[in-house]
Amino acid sequence: MKIVIYGAGGVGGYFGARLAQAGNDVTFIARGKHLEAIQKNGLQLKSIKGNYLVKPAKATSNILDVKNVDLILICTKTWQLAEVAEIIKPVLNKNTMVISLLNGCENHVILSSIIDKKHVLGGLCKVVSFVEDYGVIKHVSYEPTIVFGELDNAKTSRAIAIEKLLTNAGITNKLATDIEQEIWTKYLYITTVSALGALTRATHGEMFDSPEIKAMLLKTAEEILAISKAKGVDLPSDIIEKQFAIIESLPYNTTASLQRDIMDGKPSELEAQTGTIVRFGKQLNIPTPINSFIYDCLLPQEKRARKI
Repeated sequence: MKIVIYGAGGVGGYFGARLAQAGNDVTFIARGKHLEAIQKNGLQLKSIKGNYLVKPAKATSNILDVKNVDLILICTKTWQLAEVAEIIKPVLNKNTMVISLLNGCENHVILSSIIDKKHVLGGLCKVVSFVEDYGVIKHVSYEPTIVFGELDNAKTSRAIAIEKLLTNAGITNKLATDIEQEIWTKYLYITTVSALGALTRATHGEMFDSPEIKAMLLKTAEEILAISKAKGVDLPSDIIEKQFAIIESLPYNTTASLQRDIMDGKPSELEAQTGTIVRFGKQLNIPTPINSFIYDCLLPQEKRARKI
């Protein structure tokens, strides 16, 4: 397959490097000094699962430079998704597949409202990685995993082809039988820890060490679960217990990307995560007091970062 990784940060850099390592034709879409470093020195992956240098690395800031694209993995930030969907339109051919690996629960909906729905598969990823330096990606914990599937959960030939692609690249993956359930499972996990981590400036371990903060995490998750049920998403009854077990299994100093962005004064995925729960709560007349409190406290910083 001819693959485009749109966004060469912690997520795109990791999975793109592994796909390139397996011999696939991979082009990275990046910008600025990060792009310059990749073009000059290659893309360096430092990983607990083994290092790899993609060199020479195909990299550009303009997706129009790439022809006959089979698969686009969108790995930017969620707030950039609509813009990216518009940008990729010209390179889509009748067989091009598009998967968002971004945080959030509405990415496939946003994509399908801008590009033809036939191109879109649902997706998400699980990995703790980040840009250590220009052209350098560091993977520090978690088994890097991609979960994906057709929006109608059909096991199509193209979905099976992606499953084979990822497996051959040594990437842990799951072809979902219920992609909406998978998306909301990840969404509950990431939205529970991210914004409260940003508000407290505490690591996952520090939050779980505090009985008061851990209680807030639980209430945050319970509100998200209530929203998911109201929207007809079939999540298991022990979903919160399982996600908390995952969070507690991560290294003590783990932080979420949203938290790091807010702490660095950068635009974040606040709206796509906690803001979306608050919005759904208002639409469905379901109280979300903890998520609303966290969101309202962080919103001034988000506006400052976006210069609103």
